[in-house]
Amino acid sequence: MKREYFQWFALAGFLVLCFGAAAVGSMLTAASVREWYPELAKPSWNPPNSVFAPVWTALYLAMALSAWLVWRRRDERRGVWFALGVFVVQLALNVAWSGLFFGLRSPGLGLIDIVFLWLAILATLVAFWRINTVAGVLLLPYLIWVSYAAALNLAIWRMNP
Repeated sequence: MKREYFQWFALAGFLVLCFGAAAVGSMLTAASVREWYPELAKPSWNPPNSVFAPVWTALYLAMALSAWLVWRRRDERRGVWFALGVFVVQLALNVAWSGLFFGLRSPGLGLIDIVFLWLAILATLVAFWRINTVAGVLLLPYLIWVSYAAALNLAIWRMNP
């Protein structure tokens, strides 16, 4: 019975970790979304601001569930702690992107970060997939969204020299 409660406590911990990162990213983003971002030239395929919050909420939820599924295999599979370490790195790069792009108002620095973020997400996805296929699949929408975000970041950088 104790082990079952521990599982749910761990899930809560991963949710707090992921949504804590989201909260920090949001704090780094808030002022620029109101004052700076609306003034930037953006491509026609830039989504409306109302799309970002629901998409990121779903992605952070999927990230937390994915990490939890991998963590649950810690006694059965090798590489779990390495995979979770890569997960933490990609989460830090995710927050850093908000600080660079919005906090420092630098699409160029954001672009550099998002390349490393994309690579870290791919590494996390592969590491998770090897441990728990569902955990890897849960990260696919995140990789796709960050691919789109990277293209958008590049376009904004090029349109706002």
